[in-house]
Amino acid sequence: MKIWPSGGAAVFLKRVGTVSGFTMLSRLTGFLRDVVLAWVIGAGPFADAFFIALRIPNHFRALFAEGAFNASFVPTYAGTLERDGQAAALGFAARVLGALAAVQVVVLVAAEIWTRGLLELITPGFAGVGEIGDLTVMLTRITFPYLLFVTLVTVWGAVLNAHHRYAAAAGAPVLFNVAIVACVGATLLVPARSPHLAPTAAAIGVALAGVAELALLIWAMRPAGLTLAPARPRLDAGMVTFLKRLGPATVGSGASQIAMFVDTILAAALPVGAVSAMYYADRLYQLPIGVIAIAIGTVLLPELSRRFAAKDEVGARRAQRRAVLWSIVLTAPFVLAFLVIPDWLVKIAFARGAFDAAAVARSAATLQAYAVGLLAIVLLRSVVPGFHARGDTRTPMWVAFAGIAVNVALKFTLTAPFDVAGLALATSAGAWVNLLLLVAIDRRRARLARGSAADA
Repeated sequence: MKIWPSGGAAVFLKRVGTVSGFTMLSRLTGFLRDVVLAWVIGAGPFADAFFIALRIPNHFRALFAEGAFNASFVPTYAGTLERDGQAAALGFAARVLGALAAVQVVVLVAAEIWTRGLLELITPGFAGVGEIGDLTVMLTRITFPYLLFVTLVTVWGAVLNAHHRYAAAAGAPVLFNVAIVACVGATLLVPARSPHLAPTAAAIGVALAGVAELALLIWAMRPAGLTLAPARPRLDAGMVTFLKRLGPATVGSGASQIAMFVDTILAAALPVGAVSAMYYADRLYQLPIGVIAIAIGTVLLPELSRRFAAKDEVGARRAQRRAVLWSIVLTAPFVLAFLVIPDWLVKIAFARGAFDAAAVARSAATLQAYAVGLLAIVLLRSVVPGFHARGDTRTPMWVAFAGIAVNVALKFTLTAPFDVAGLALATSAGAWVNLLLLVAIDRRRARLARGSAADA
């Protein structure tokens, strides 16, 4: 009797395993990066200067590179590939790449000139004068080119994903962590180093990481038989379709930032330690989301996009059901562990030094509350691509706002009886509302499509 799946399921799991493996490696090297930064730079004003300088490219990557761009670009690219062939699809990608590169060059030049004003605009409380203020401005000027590189990496990565080549794009973030560790580690060889040296080296590591990631993605295109270079953009049908999809996808991606902002405000108003409890619980909660949910979503979107473009509705439904099944199978152990033994998990991960029993109890309660909605969060990564692959980025956007509305309303209601765990419970409730609404809409559309087919 065969235990391991075969056929399409085996191929799907192999692809998910590739993304999951590199995601896990990225998390591990990210932990090493944080340990090195804490060891060499510490948590004082020099560290603050570096982390402020890192904020802009990281926010951009979270909002743009990790969701909205792929949601709009991959279905458009896959549709062009299916209808018009590889040359036409790569031509579309080249025009998108050219447009994004031009915009980012303009943004980069403006940011390098007006760095201090930009920091004052996006960083409340930024002290733009004095030694630390000057250092922050200098570090931001060093890190800002990473924004240009990560934009280009996003396009090359999306093209590779659309051709089922996942390793390079999934592995690129590892280079980000390695570059920072190498640059900061090199400062230890300097006998009498200035306190500015380590944060400056870290900022240089960020810029070098952008170059390394881009080189990796360009190199990965050759074995795939793909060639991509920026081309002069023009507002053709493909570009118009892409832009129409990008707007709602970007707004939908930003919806979650609203709930995170409310979390921060309400947690700060709770007794001391609430923000920390939420942070440490979130570190454990994000593990299955990164390794399972994001990996499955990354693999599923290109497959659904190509199947829908080829009018293979049956094959697309089969692929989506497979993703849902494996999402449940792989996530269930995490849900069970977070619900049953959250105290033990928090102790193993964090209970050292100043992290006392009270901190363990509070973080564990928050983790337990997050677990209530973990399956919904993971399943959303299997359901939402079904809409995006059809070119529908509006429905997930509006449903996301409905989920956020429930989430935010419950945050104000549940914090009094449940402390910081109430914020996590509200997040879980919002995730279930989001998931159930999308499933209901999808099923209704499927019934209507079957009815129309029967009438025809």
